[in-house]
Amino acid sequence: MLYNEYGISMLGFGLMRLPTLENGQIDMDETARIIDYAIENGVNYFDTAHPYHNGTSEFVIRELLKRHPRDKVFIADKYPGHQLFKEHHPEQIFEEQLEKCGVDYFDYYLLHNVNDESVHVYEDPRWNLIDYFVEQKRLGRIKHLGFSNHSSPETLYKFLKDHQGTFDFCQIQYNYMDEELQDGALKYQYLEEFNMPIWVMEPVRGGKLAEPNDKLRALRPDESEAAWAFRWLMRKPQVKVILSGMSNYDQVVDNIKTFSTDKPLTDDEMELLSAIAKEKRNFIPCTGCRYCVSHCPQGLNIPKLLQFYNEGKFDASLTLGMALEFKPEETLPSACLGCGSCEQICPQQIKISECMSELCDILNGIPKWADLCEQRAREAELLRNK
Repeated sequence: MLYNEYGISMLGFGLMRLPTLENGQIDMDETARIIDYAIENGVNYFDTAHPYHNGTSEFVIRELLKRHPRDKVFIADKYPGHQLFKEHHPEQIFEEQLEKCGVDYFDYYLLHNVNDESVHVYEDPRWNLIDYFVEQKRLGRIKHLGFSNHSSPETLYKFLKDHQGTFDFCQIQYNYMDEELQDGALKYQYLEEFNMPIWVMEPVRGGKLAEPNDKLRALRPDESEAAWAFRWLMRKPQVKVILSGMSNYDQVVDNIKTFSTDKPLTDDEMELLSAIAKEKRNFIPCTGCRYCVSHCPQGLNIPKLLQFYNEGKFDASLTLGMALEFKPEETLPSACLGCGSCEQICPQQIKISECMSELCDILNGIPKWADLCEQRAREAELLRNK
């Protein structure tokens, strides 16, 4: 198993996509089997969060520690400030998380999903969230404090600048597709500039980058498509932990095989992945010139919305919905009048009004994060009252 300089296995086990039974509950027997195999083969980092599996993922940590010594594993959990509750009581949730996980400290603790909207919650003096968790770190109840991020690069940069010295690591969605699709290259650059260690989530884009590819198999017949995505990240020196939401035994075996050998991609192989990413993206060719913005009577940030459109055409995921759901109505694609003023000035002759209409349809098909949060809050309350 490959380890970083902190003694953590570079392959981290994300507890968001565990095997489930027909009723949707976690299959604890199968989960125990794959986690035990992972630990026996060197995986020692386990990442959970308050909303995973409707609030039950944290209980898996308690079961894990019944069979494995506490000092042999690193446990990570997160505070759900991104859920935009009407009120935030970090002490209540933090104590609940410690109890659910059966621990008296977390090795790694994160502010969950600092994005363009939730950043204001985390920095709101009414809730004092950051100071509270800094104090828990001082008390030894958190060993390392970090944050996960789904924001724009600009918001990430400002957060890093405003809180220098506060956080020990940052977790971002990063892979060879999101190098451009989510401005991953620029986010990586900013984190590198602040010398911030990077933890990676969604390294295979929820399985999208693990789909069969004859070109990759021909070059490395003994490795899976997922292995290529992992090895692409291993070429990035700022990346220290790569999380995989492993949901079955075969995935665990294959990932451990990958992380047990150091077979770096060549420059030519890195170029091949860039070409494959470009082919998969099939982007609307917006260059960000912003001529359209000055001609839009609604003042819409059309280049940004076209970026969301490109992402939605590739993978209409909950992450995209989260990026737009809490933005003001007047900034959303639904505010487009379809007047065509922007199209008359667009150098690329993009049919912008059609893209805005399609983006509305894409977003309507994604579950609303606010509704999921409300559902999870109700389920968590039921669990507490049992």
